[in-house]
Amino acid sequence: MVRPYLPLNALRAFEAAARHLSFTRASIELCVTQAAVSHQVKLLEERLGVTLFRRLPRGLMITEEGLALLPALQDSFDRMAAMLERFEDGHVREVLKLGAVGTLAVGWLLPRLSDFREKYPFIDLRLSTNNNRVDIAAEGLDYTIKFGNGAWHDIEAEPLFEAPLSVLCIPAIARQLKTPEDVAHQVLLRSYRADEWPGWFEAAHVAPPQIRGLVFDSSVLMVEAAIQGAGVALAPPLMFSRQLAAGMIEQPFPITISKGSYWLTRLKSRSVTPAMEMFRNWLVQQAAETRRQLEI
Repeated sequence: MVRPYLPLNALRAFEAAARHLSFTRASIELCVTQAAVSHQVKLLEERLGVTLFRRLPRGLMITEEGLALLPALQDSFDRMAAMLERFEDGHVREVLKLGAVGTLAVGWLLPRLSDFREKYPFIDLRLSTNNNRVDIAAEGLDYTIKFGNGAWHDIEAEPLFEAPLSVLCIPAIARQLKTPEDVAHQVLLRSYRADEWPGWFEAAHVAPPQIRGLVFDSSVLMVEAAIQGAGVALAPPLMFSRQLAAGMIEQPFPITISKGSYWLTRLKSRSVTPAMEMFRNWLVQQAAETRRQLEI
């Protein structure tokens, strides 16, 4: 597209004067004289063949023609300013929008983000959490980290690592659990995935009890309930390493079950930006280190 000559000084003078409804205040903002602002606006009016302001004794009144021009100018100047602000230390600052399962975000991702910020200070990572049910397109996300089997429609998914589930409870309850059979007599805190507790009892070779009680949409909430003595949780120890190290909870048995993996996902139609590629490479490296630790 061949653009006509754009009188940027005149357009900037008009936009500032329109916001302030004053040539004087516009001149202060633009660091020029009041006469210079008035002159630039006059040049613009002559170029367009319209009157943009009515000059009043105590200020300015913008005309209909001025009101028609103003929104496009404000949007354009705002976008240019935002773009210029993205340049820092020889890099263009990029925004990356990430959605993640809350359990992984709190228990695994957050402790590692200082490393990401140190390596990529020019990427503004915007993190939102969910309970694994998220509309990546509707929320305008670049990536999501989801739990499951990797089969999602129109989604490209890259495996990160598994996070097997095990029994977690406070030390006072752990002391009561001599064998896996003893777990069946406790209050069993559960997620909306109804097959988890039956799967664990099957792995422990114990007949599963009838499971009733609180249902949580987040392992973070479930384990917090366990910490408060509400019952026994079935959750991934990997995501609660801080609580385990602090003695807030214990893993009384080594028995684990796996119900899926964490995956880095994006819409297949989403073009990969430089920021997305950098984040993906960093995340895959972090995930590989986690897999190595789990194998030890």
